Amino acid sequence: MTAPGGIRGTSVRAWADAAGLTEPEAALAGAPSGAGAGGPGRGGPELGAEPWAAGGDGISLRDWAEVAELLGRRPQGGFRVWVRNPDGSPRVIRNDPLLADGTPMPTRYWLVSTADCLAVSRLESRGGVRQAEATVAPEALASAHARYADERDAALPADHSGPRPAGGVGGTRRGVKCLHAHYAWHLAGGEDPVGEWVAIQLAAESTASTQPTP
Repeated sequence: MTAPGGIRGTSVRAWADAAGLTEPEAALAGAPSGAGAGGPGRGGPELGAEPWAAGGDGISLRDWAEVAELLGRRPQGGFRVWVRNPDGSPRVIRNDPLLADGTPMPTRYWLVSTADCLAVSRLESRGGVRQAEATVAPEALASAHARYADERDAALPADHSGPRPAGGVGGTRRGVKCLHAHYAWHLAGGEDPVGEWVAIQLAAESTASTQPTP
């Protein structure tokens, strides 16, 4: 059994639900249910106990497949859905500080909601990065980068001796690089002045778009 089409343009999560699969890699590879080494009926991990889940405490196949659809590719490391839309769909994910192959992952919080990503991209296209950097005090921005890096790096394995993530929000060492990363951290509860600025701009834009035309 194979999933129709690619990751984008087809509902991988719905297909996975129908197939009864519990292993994300098997789901996206088109393997039949239980075909993996730890599949159902073989004494392996069941849904919610995949080893690549952040923190090692599991992530549902539905979340994994839905995030794969939103990213347009397979997730390359462990993560958890950290913020959800009202309908339960993923809005922000929290990444492990290392990918599955050990590559450092500097972006702790990743905006995955299509609507949010489009809205922030529109803001960036209007010069939002420059505006945010000019509005937020340099000291406040530097402090936010430091807090972000501290939280992310605290999640590294205690015995890790290889390459480590660098930079602050989204891997940025100074200034503002990506409004998506700042907004994601803001939505996740982070004290991010740039993310807060983005939220204010998006709220104003939303309000303006709902005003009646004279």
